[in-house]
Amino acid sequence: MLAAVRPLGVERVPLGQAAGRALSAPLPAAVDNPPWDNSAMDGFAARAEDVRGASPNHAVVLPVSDEVPAGAFPSGPLKPGTAARVMTGAPVPAGADSVIRVEHTAPAANGCVRIDCADDAFRHVRRQGEDFRTGDVLLGAGEMLGPGEIALLASQGCASVTVGRRPRVGVLANGDELVEPGDFAQVKAGRRIVNTNSWALAAQIREAGGEPVMLGIARDDPADVARKIDQAADLDGMVSAGGVSVGDHDHVKDVLDAAGFERVFWRVKLRPGSATVFGLLGSRPVWGVPGNPASALVTFDLLARPAIRAMAGYSRIHRANVRCTVRSEVRGPASVLSAVRVRFLSPPADSPPDGTGARPAGDRGFPLVEPNAAQGSGMMTSMCADGLLLLPVGCDRVGPGEQADVAPLREWSFPGQQGAPPPGGTARG
Repeated sequence: MLAAVRPLGVERVPLGQAAGRALSAPLPAAVDNPPWDNSAMDGFAARAEDVRGASPNHAVVLPVSDEVPAGAFPSGPLKPGTAARVMTGAPVPAGADSVIRVEHTAPAANGCVRIDCADDAFRHVRRQGEDFRTGDVLLGAGEMLGPGEIALLASQGCASVTVGRRPRVGVLANGDELVEPGDFAQVKAGRRIVNTNSWALAAQIREAGGEPVMLGIARDDPADVARKIDQAADLDGMVSAGGVSVGDHDHVKDVLDAAGFERVFWRVKLRPGSATVFGLLGSRPVWGVPGNPASALVTFDLLARPAIRAMAGYSRIHRANVRCTVRSEVRGPASVLSAVRVRFLSPPADSPPDGTGARPAGDRGFPLVEPNAAQGSGMMTSMCADGLLLLPVGCDRVGPGEQADVAPLREWSFPGQQGAPPPGGTARG
């Protein structure tokens, strides 16, 4: 799939609209940061040799020769044997190698300052360029722009930024049994079910860096399927949910084939989600995913998401798997890759490995996980999960206390540790 797609080009957007996008080119530093030696504290700039030995019983008293608020500059170099009052972020006079925190000082007579602690000698001065120097590469091409990256762009005067173009991906649902959420009366009457897949897939496309385009519901009629697929002709790709299996009313594959679909594969060794098709319609990638909710979402996350991120220009297209400890037994057929929807539990207290060297359940070196709900492919509650525990082909069981890889689906959240990453892992990517 990755070999079949390419980045879609670039566009320039205002900095305020760049969050979450992929930077299209490296960002070199245009200035040093800090741009000058500056104070990390409110206090008094001084020379370490002038405050040596200062203590409450043997205070050092220095004349205050200058005052430098933030936004101002020193009147000149610091004279030996004097101090300059400085505010946080203000430039430090040349010759000063220390900033004495204001809480270690007291006013003295005749415009002097009393320094009663020498702990701040050689401290609290941020040196010019200690963060980065002019010409340093601050961000690489393909970096996803989060708050920190946005701050770096702003620091270099970037009022706008060139980013990868978001792929516009059509989302199609299939089936006479489906209605949209607004037609819920038919659902309450027991005559239809809600088209949940389109809304979930649209959210996944948006999270992956694309722009979903809702194509609606195609009825179980080849002509209607063809009309809906034609609506995606000007888009960059399409995901079709349902209608790709072998039933009498599954028309998506046949309609695609009649339109010149170049099929790359049909069916994968994945549970849930085996009935998946991928190929090219012209140059556009098309995924046909199963109609069962868990199958559709799992298939998209593992198969379609990396390709969409590649199209959007991201350099990191795969999620970073994390090694986890399983609290209760997890099973799956050895003939396929099983994606078990799991939730993360609060890491328990430290517990040493047992005498065999195995890690017991609850060892803090690995986050603790368990299946979050029944794992049937139609169980929508199973997709309200933190991650996908991956049982590789050839493995049919992970027992309590054993380890497995988990692909995170959202930010880490442990009770009492909201937003904290798990020990030993990263959710970035």
